[in-house]
Amino acid sequence: MAFSRADQQKQLVPGLNVLFGADYKTYAPEHTHFYETSTSKKAFEEDTKLVLLGNAELKQEGAAVSYDDGAGEAFTARYDHVTIAMGFRITEEALEDNLYVSMAQRMTKAMARSMANTKQIRAMDPINRGFTSFNGGDGVTLFATNHPTASGATNSNRPTTPVDLNETALEAAAIQIAGWVDERGLLIQAVGKQLIVPTALQFTAKRVLGSDLRVSTADNDINAIKAMGTYGQDFRINHFLTDPNAWFVKTDIPNSMRHFVRVGIKTSNEGDFDTGNFKYKARERYSFGVSDPLGVWGSPGST
Repeated sequence: MAFSRADQQKQLVPGLNVLFGADYKTYAPEHTHFYETSTSKKAFEEDTKLVLLGNAELKQEGAAVSYDDGAGEAFTARYDHVTIAMGFRITEEALEDNLYVSMAQRMTKAMARSMANTKQIRAMDPINRGFTSFNGGDGVTLFATNHPTASGATNSNRPTTPVDLNETALEAAAIQIAGWVDERGLLIQAVGKQLIVPTALQFTAKRVLGSDLRVSTADNDINAIKAMGTYGQDFRINHFLTDPNAWFVKTDIPNSMRHFVRVGIKTSNEGDFDTGNFKYKARERYSFGVSDPLGVWGSPGST
């Protein structure tokens, strides 16, 4: 139903002092903390993880070389682009009789805000459901202790027992990340680049990463996390994480969490000849997903 003069009665008469509620500040896009962004020209995109070579074998004098025939493909992650759209309508009379800031201008700004907010919610959906119901291409949840490999070994990108954010837990995460292997069981060089937390953990994160000495102890030991530069000495707050206890570490594994832009946001408007109503629309197409789950480590917290 179109917005009419009945929806803006106070804006049709003199004497109104302030229109408020349309000028709230919004957060800058925060999906970039987790995702790499690429463009797409297809209906969907697929990423396939390779199985390469294992360790070399000892060759005895005069014996034949052993050939490794185990190379191939492990799994494929698919990105189906979705269309996100919304619009609004305003009657011709409402546009004519509004005495203050143009209703169309105000609602167009609100539409852009709604589209941006929706994008952040969708971007965080794999993370927010990563401990329970969002599966990656390897068939297990995004955060799991049993990510399979072709060699039979498994990688874990979460603690076996959920832990809250603290110094000990961060050290354990760095050690676990350093032990990851590829599809054939070869160690890979992986490190945690950045700590990402919900708003409820921002002060804890600052104390853990910023203190010169160990946090919440009477010992005079140095804070090894800060002294060694682990996690880049900084953290990011993501306001669209829904669990106040969960915390995450973005690693340096490439091509892991991916965002594809199929069609950037576009806006349009047109008038209807019969009713005189004006219609305004915004639309974009994109996808968020995970190719390699080793791009992120996470703990749901102990509560």
